[in-house]
Amino acid sequence: MADFIQTTNTKSAVRDLSIPIADITAFDALVQDIIDTNPFGCTAYTEKGVAIDPVTRSQERYDAKIVYENLEADTVGDVSVQVASVTAFGTVASHVMDDDTLATAIGGTQSRDTGKDSFYCKLKCHDANSEIYYVTLSRDRIRVSSYTDDAICAAVETWADGKPALG
Repeated sequence: MADFIQTTNTKSAVRDLSIPIADITAFDALVQDIIDTNPFGCTAYTEKGVAIDPVTRSQERYDAKIVYENLEADTVGDVSVQVASVTAFGTVASHVMDDDTLATAIGGTQSRDTGKDSFYCKLKCHDANSEIYYVTLSRDRIRVSSYTDDAICAAVETWADGKPALG
């Protein structure tokens, strides 16, 4: 049998945030700022004849949490709604909050538990050295993955160091 031979040596690094990102608005503003200002010095490129921006949203997932309490303030149920865009996040959470039939079926009064909401956005980045890597942001951490050049991680770290909310 033939052996597998290593062809690349990609790396991954994580920064756990001491304070979670406050809310969906702050999270989306942070992601959009990376796309708009390109703080990592990424470059546009062409893939299969299609022009690709230097930084693009690759994957997204947003979870809204709604809890249901009875008259004694005991939790009697909860609903998590997972969507693929920030716009859908607000819309769907509002629909669940307005669904009194669901609340009656669960047996409680609905309220948002925004502290348990979760956010995830994976950005695809094209470095000037032609390397494609990913910066993944969640509510409580930032991950840089699939890079080989340590300068990539250093650029992301320098950017994050300049953002007090990402301490």
